[in-house]
Amino acid sequence: MRPAGARKDDVTEQAVLAAGLSAGYGGRPVLSGISFGVAAGRTVCVLGPNGGGKTTLFRALTGELEALTGRVHVDGQPAYVAQTERTRLDFPVSALDVALMGSLAHGRWWLPPRRSQRDAAARALDRVGLGEHSGVPFGELSGGQRQRALLARALVQDALVLLLDEPLSGVDPASARVIDALFGELRAEGKSVFVSSHDVESARRFDLVLCLNGTQVAFGAPGEVLDRATLEATYGRELIVLDSGAPASAVTIQHHAHEHGAHGS
Repeated sequence: MRPAGARKDDVTEQAVLAAGLSAGYGGRPVLSGISFGVAAGRTVCVLGPNGGGKTTLFRALTGELEALTGRVHVDGQPAYVAQTERTRLDFPVSALDVALMGSLAHGRWWLPPRRSQRDAAARALDRVGLGEHSGVPFGELSGGQRQRALLARALVQDALVLLLDEPLSGVDPASARVIDALFGELRAEGKSVFVSSHDVESARRFDLVLCLNGTQVAFGAPGEVLDRATLEATYGRELIVLDSGAPASAVTIQHHAHEHGAHGS
């Protein structure tokens, strides 16, 4: 297993860096002891139980949460896509409107969108396979389509780092294929993509895996990290190993607790 962290003089070579990070919502930290470095053009799967600190990490990386200890470095302002189950469906906006929201990251929120911004939103929807659904109200889209619309919003931001909170949770197979292919495209473009997940098998397709359970359990390549001992330390009683081989190639996760209040997993 590769040691966590990065060299002290290596900040400029890392698209995302955490060093001795702890974060929380007041009182005891939800997450502590986080140290890793990720270069541009790498995909990272963040594994951990509900309440393990995945969403807290993302909020610390966006700057929404101030680090209690340690520091973080992120190239530019990251694009963050929250879990779709927390997205309200009663707003009277279309898929195109949702994608256009990505342009708000660059200011001018009080002005009508420019033609160039509308074109960028339309291209993003085409890229996630929703070009023909641009006028459909967001709440009428399927779960997988809503997730893709939110990804289109992130694409419009043109961020160097994307933080995606369980983007494959509950989506249909067609949407899963589109989203999975998008990860590869973004990687080829030199973007750094962080994806939180409970799916251990899908984690094997990423460049790196970060395992969290209130603290950093492991960080490294899937072949180094996804062994039975690490998964048991990450998930504890939520882990069920169906195949006792090494590495543990067939596992399932039970879900119990949630992170602090309504702050996510």
